[in-house]
Amino acid sequence: MPFEARTCGTSASATGYRRGVSADPSQHAVEVRRSARRRRTVSAYREGDRTVVLIPARMSEAEERRWVGVMLDKLAAQESRRTLGDTELTERAARLSEQYLGARARPRSVRWVANQNTRWGSCTPAEGSIRLSHRLQGMPEYVVDYVLLHELAHLLVPGHGPRFWELLEAYPRTERARGFLEGVVAAERLPRVPAAREE
Repeated sequence: MPFEARTCGTSASATGYRRGVSADPSQHAVEVRRSARRRRTVSAYREGDRTVVLIPARMSEAEERRWVGVMLDKLAAQESRRTLGDTELTERAARLSEQYLGARARPRSVRWVANQNTRWGSCTPAEGSIRLSHRLQGMPEYVVDYVLLHELAHLLVPGHGPRFWELLEAYPRTERARGFLEGVVAAERLPRVPAAREE
């Protein structure tokens, strides 16, 4: 089924889908509009503090849920392609720390780096520095936020023990973001299939 995604207004992360209600109050609510004239296409756009998803009237509830998820991910990916600079990344880290960690994690620097090809982010607690891999640029915002929050949590708890994972439980998209990153890693490990040559 063809689909399109476009953004209007303020950029924000996509959310877990519940019709008309955002799973996270800081995120966009979702409004689904059905149309009898719409036969095959699905589209979505931002409208103020809402995400509007337009679908054919004949679509089942299961198809609606699936397409809303697809469109939210597409919008989020489009928005995160507008690459954040280091200043915006630092501001985003401050907001995430305040929202999920009680503003206890206070990095001295947050920046993109191009020399991390085997990890998504790193943190040096003694220096208060956080570095994110340039490979995250263009991924959905909720994935970038998860990696940022992961590194912020390391400013408070250095290892990956139970106390560390308790800090990340507050972020509602932790499991989804981890699944997304695991999928990227798995796709990178797939063997390259040579293009078929025309006879």
